[in-house]
This record gives sequence, C-alpha cells and structure tokens, in this order.
Amino acid sequence: METSIVVVDDEKEIADLIEVYLKNENYEVHTFYEPLKALSFIKSGQAVDLAILDVMMPQLSGFDLCRKIRETYTFPVIMLTAKVEDMDKITGLTIGADDYITKPFNPLEMVARVKAQLRRYTRYNDGGPKPGENVIDFAGLVINKDTHSCTLYDRELNLTPIEFSLLWLLCENRGRVLSSEELFERVWGERYLDSNNTIMVHIRRLREKMGEPPRNPKFIKTVWGVGYKIEQ
Repeated sequence: METSIVVVDDEKEIADLIEVYLKNENYEVHTFYEPLKALSFIKSGQAVDLAILDVMMPQLSGFDLCRKIRETYTFPVIMLTAKVEDMDKITGLTIGADDYITKPFNPLEMVARVKAQLRRYTRYNDGGPKPGENVIDFAGLVINKDTHSCTLYDRELNLTPIEFSLLWLLCENRGRVLSSEELFERVWGERYLDSNNTIMVHIRRLREKMGEPPRNPKFIKTVWGVGYKIEQ
C-alpha cells in the first residue's frame, strides 16, 4: 500500500510544489487548499500516514486543524509557517505537531523531514522483533513497543510517535537522568541546539496526557539544570 500524505495550504503554488516533490518519491498525495475539506477527508476514514499543514489559513488555522486531528489520530503532523518566532513553534508542538518548517523552505529538506517522520511512525506501528519482548510495566504504566500502545491505570493514552519515543526512552532508563540534548538526539536523530526548547514542550504535553500535576509529577521528574528522569 502506498504511503498517503495530506497537504493543506491555501497558497496553491506552495501546495502544488510540495505535491510534485512528494509524488516524485512515490507517495500518494492528497492536496487541499481549504482546511475544512482536508478535515472532512481525514474524518471520512481514508488512510493517512502524515499531514503537512500551513499555519495561516482562512476558515481554520493550521493550529486549529492540528488540534482537531489530534483528538483522534496519531499520525505525524508537520507545520508550515512564514513566521519564525519561538512562540509559534512552541504553540505548534504543544498542540501535537511533530515538526516545524519555516517558509521559504528547501523542498529537498522538506522531503527529508517527511521521510524522517514516516520512519519513526512506521517503526512504532509495525511491531518489534518478537511480541512480548518490548513491554514495560510498572506503577500502573504499561507501554508496549510491539503494539505502540500505552495505558496508565488502565486508561489508554493517545500518544504521538514522538511522545511515545520520549516516554519509552525515559522508561527504559528508569532511575537515570537523561539530558535534553540526549533525549533530542536519540529521538529526533538530529544535533541539539542550546536554544532548542522542543523537549520541554513535549515533556509538558506528555505530563498533561498522563494527568500529571506540573509542580509535583509522579512519573516524569525534572532535575533542574540536568534533564529528566523516571524513578525506578
């Protein structure tokens, strides 16, 4: 089955350019210039493996569209924006986006980012080497790498691939402090920059989904000036 990608941008030239480059990689591309039509397509039950959303759109902003997608779906979402402010990036990551590309962008870099997100998503949905070997179960938290599922006190957590990767890495290293740099480089596979607050935003979102109080979380602890850890 072909990998299916949804592209949503009210700027037709940009949407069509993205479509051309993705189709050259043999992806099945569904391009929309209106966000509400894209949302109807996604909710119709069509198979979608990744979405690329422009932020500034009429009818429904990319942020609002991402929020609606995250109510049900966990496939990767990449945001496109002409803005470069950190607050916009934080907003996108907080509502569930997995990556962020600033316009104007290099189409080849865009394709590389799409491939990276799809690799991560596929890796955590295809199952592991052998069933039962990739399960962590402690203190009411059950995270299963084979089925890409996670429950807390028997309540299912709807985690994105990035969130799942972070939580798995922290659980796998219980008792050890992992720096933001190590977490970022092992999950994203890219070099960490000092100004990068991506980890902080994703940890905050994970805590929210787990129902953790920000000042006294039970699971993901902040070790100030060092990083994050989960107690043994």
